[in-house]
Amino acid sequence: MHALVTGGAGFIGSTLVDRLLAEGHTVDVIDNLSSGSLANLADARAGSQHDLKFHQIDIRAPEVVELIERRSPEVVFHLAAQADVRVSVADPVLDAQINLIGALNVLEGARRAGPAKVVFASSGGTIYGEPDPSALPVTEAAPHRPLSPYGVSKNAFTDYLVAYRELHEVEFTSLALANVYGPRQDPHGEAGVVSIFAGRLLAGEPCTVFGTGMQTRDFVYVDDVVDAFYRAATRGGGLLFNIGTGREVSVIELYDAMAAAAGVNTPAVFAPARVGELDRIALDASKARLHLGWEPWTDLAAGTSAVIEWTRASGR
Repeated sequence: MHALVTGGAGFIGSTLVDRLLAEGHTVDVIDNLSSGSLANLADARAGSQHDLKFHQIDIRAPEVVELIERRSPEVVFHLAAQADVRVSVADPVLDAQINLIGALNVLEGARRAGPAKVVFASSGGTIYGEPDPSALPVTEAAPHRPLSPYGVSKNAFTDYLVAYRELHEVEFTSLALANVYGPRQDPHGEAGVVSIFAGRLLAGEPCTVFGTGMQTRDFVYVDDVVDAFYRAATRGGGLLFNIGTGREVSVIELYDAMAAAAGVNTPAVFAPARVGELDRIALDASKARLHLGWEPWTDLAAGTSAVIEWTRASGR
């Protein structure tokens, strides 16, 4: 298989690249390195010889369409995105430029390239809005009521995928991801609370919990998520799948577990809640189990321990 991964230098994208190369596939990576890093692809670039090609380009650039058409992949994994809810609230135009206009460039390239199948990284944490707690874990049949521009853009692009499937026979699978965490996630960024906590705990710095700390998230490990992407390359055409564990974990529960694993007994520092963030979310992945044969296998203790060890070893 010839695959193309947008956002392939990010922590999820680079882990997917590693999986694709390990399975013997040829991979093109598109990334502007605004949040990704070539360091994430160091092993892949060193060991892949001619199986990996890297293209530093922003998906908003019209040239992306021609690049994808020229490289002619069979599958496009579209992960490049503006991925911060708070940024989308502060600058919704920027969010739409990247997550809609940029994504449409990628989709047009896929249309011209064969067409190629598109596997899209949607957001299970935002497209459903604030579900009724009695409906958790939420299924794909739940109403889509995003409460942030980021959620709106992710939700809208799946509609574009549906339209392109009908108009141009571009096959797709959309994966509504829970809160993905794991090695390579930037602990200095604005998103990725597991990685942020790991970095600050190991540096002996206080960790900030926004709001009451009782807000919940569905934390799913990056290797498990990559397995879902890999399976979606050949399965689940025309469908949206939740990719999560189905388990709610509060932010304070997460902090306490990670502090214990890092050998830190300092309590978290609390700050006001942030605009646009949900109170509770968890995703029912039964549909992915049925159609993709996928389920998560990494529990939170093992996953967060891996992040702490990776952060310690990498010095990040």
